[in-house]
Formats: sequence, structure tokens, C-alpha cells
Amino acid sequence: MHGMTTYFLRRILLIPVTFIAITFLVYAVLRVVPGGPIEQAQLQIKMAMMSEGGGGGMASAQAELQIPASAMAELKKYYHLDKSIPEGYARWLWGIVRLDFGRSYVYSEPVLDVIISKFPISIYFGLIGYFASWLICVPLGVSKALRHKTGYDTATSVLVFIGYAIPGFVACLILMVLLGGGSYLDVLPLGGFRSENWAELGFFARISDQLQHTAIPIVGYIMGGFATMTILMKNSLLDNLGADYVRTAFAKGLSERRVVFVHAMRNSLIPLTVGIGHALGLLFAGSFLIEKTCNIPGMGLLSFNSVIQRDYPVILGTLVFLVLIRLTGNIFSDMIWALIDPRIRFGK
Repeated sequence: MHGMTTYFLRRILLIPVTFIAITFLVYAVLRVVPGGPIEQAQLQIKMAMMSEGGGGGMASAQAELQIPASAMAELKKYYHLDKSIPEGYARWLWGIVRLDFGRSYVYSEPVLDVIISKFPISIYFGLIGYFASWLICVPLGVSKALRHKTGYDTATSVLVFIGYAIPGFVACLILMVLLGGGSYLDVLPLGGFRSENWAELGFFARISDQLQHTAIPIVGYIMGGFATMTILMKNSLLDNLGADYVRTAFAKGLSERRVVFVHAMRNSLIPLTVGIGHALGLLFAGSFLIEKTCNIPGMGLLSFNSVIQRDYPVILGTLVFLVLIRLTGNIFSDMIWALIDPRIRFGK
């Protein structure tokens, strides 16, 4: 027990070091790549100057498009780019410690407010997708293990193979083409979180509208780990059914149902806990591919748009949450694994 405590303490102490290394690297890259806020501000100023100057010729236009050095200095100061990369990073990090994530270039709002407004949407889809995956994949894996090498196992393996071959966002695209608005069936909306008039609907109409907007994205979330989770559950249960403790339980006269679903199932679920850390990241950070495909205004789409729009404060703000969630999620997975499997000794 002492060794495991030391192990987890080391892992926790490594979080700040890893966090600083990752965020400093990203901060430095964002400072040196072209297309940042200074370049975009320059472009806007030049476009405004060209529109005011009219068609006075290319040479005169080029002369007029020279931005004064004083204006450049003001721009750099406004966007906090007037310091060196280490100084700028230290200033940004001190703001993160004080929960001051800066101000979004695009939304003109505090970054923390922008991020927090997107969390509930990603958590909604992440929770439903995660629990739906367990409710589908675990029973399917168990049934495949109990009917190993039968026709049922072969038929469901085809389904698992399809799930492995089709990415989640592609499944969403296929469903939107087949079932979305404007299609032949036209039974589900083409993306979004809710209808625009959702607040004006009645209670049951709201539930119906929310479920319709949830159906296609959830399929994408389930497809993300459907094949891996199902096969992992099947193989783990098969391994445990052939273990000595299972044969001993049968020898003692215990029923097959009790042996399988009480003794073997508990140990078979242990490998699935390894994915809890990733699930936490998906729960809070969302899947940008699915959110982009289905136009869901969650954390994933926010991260994607912030990169496209060069909204550096939002990029760094979402990175903070993503790194912390992933680092703590992996430690949380190890803790759960150690709790449910007494054979695990991380400290040794």
C-alpha cells in the first residue's frame, strides 16, 4: 500500500510539470506561426485603407498600406504580444492561476465564460454516449463470449467489424443523408443542439425535440469505441471463464448464472476501466469531429473554430482544460483499476 501511495503521489506531482511543458510548447508555436491576431489586424487595416483610397493605382496603394510603427506597437500591446515568449508565457500562466484566461478575439468575451458556456453541451452528449456504449457493448460482448464460435457470434462479428471500419463522424454523415432534413425519410434534424424555438415549445415537445437532435450524434459517440469495447469485453470474459477459480466455483455446485455474472463478470470488467481516463476527456472536451459534423456548439466545435479563426486565448484556454482532464483522468483510471483488482501493485 505504501508503494502505491508513493506511485500516485509521484503521478500527481508530475501534473504541473507536464502541464507547463505542453502549454509552453503550444504557446511558443502559436507565437511564431503566421496568421495570428497581428496579421489579421494588419489585413483589416489595409483593407480599410484600400477602400478609403479608392482606385489610385497600385504604387500609391502600396505606399498608403504601410502601417506606422507606433500602430504596430499598439497592436502588439493590445494583444499582449509585446513581450518575449518566456515573459509572455509567464504572464499568461499567472493569469491562469488567477482564473484569468484572457479575452477572446472573436467573441469579445472572457475566455472562461466562453468555455464554461460550452461545457454543458459536451457533457450532455458525452454522458449519454458513454453510458449508452456500456449498455450496448457490455451485454453484446458477454453474449458473444457465452455463444463463442456459434452462428450468433459470427453474425454479430460482422456488426462489430462494420463498427470498427466506420468512424463515428462518418456514421453521423450517413445517418444525416438517410434520415436528416431534406432526405427521403426526413425524420431527424440536420444537426444542432436544439431547435431555435425550443424555449417556446411545451414540455413534451421540448423532450421530443431534444431527443431528435440527440439521436444521430449519440450514434457517432457509440461508434467511436463500439468495436474495441465489445471485443475487449468478450475476450476478457472468455479468459476468465477458463480460469481456475471459475472451474472451482462450478465444482462447488454454483449455478452457471452466478458463476458467470457474479464471479467472472467482475474480473472481466477490469480492462474496461482503462478507458475511463479517455472517457473523461470526451465527456468534458467533446469530439470535435462529431460536433463539427453535426454542428453541435460544444467544446469540440469551439476548439476547432478557435484554431481556424486563430483565436489564441480560446485555443490556450481549451488546451488548459483538455490537458488537466486527460492527466487527472489517467490517474483516476489507475486508481479505479487498483481498487477493483487487488493484484495490481503500481508501486512495485
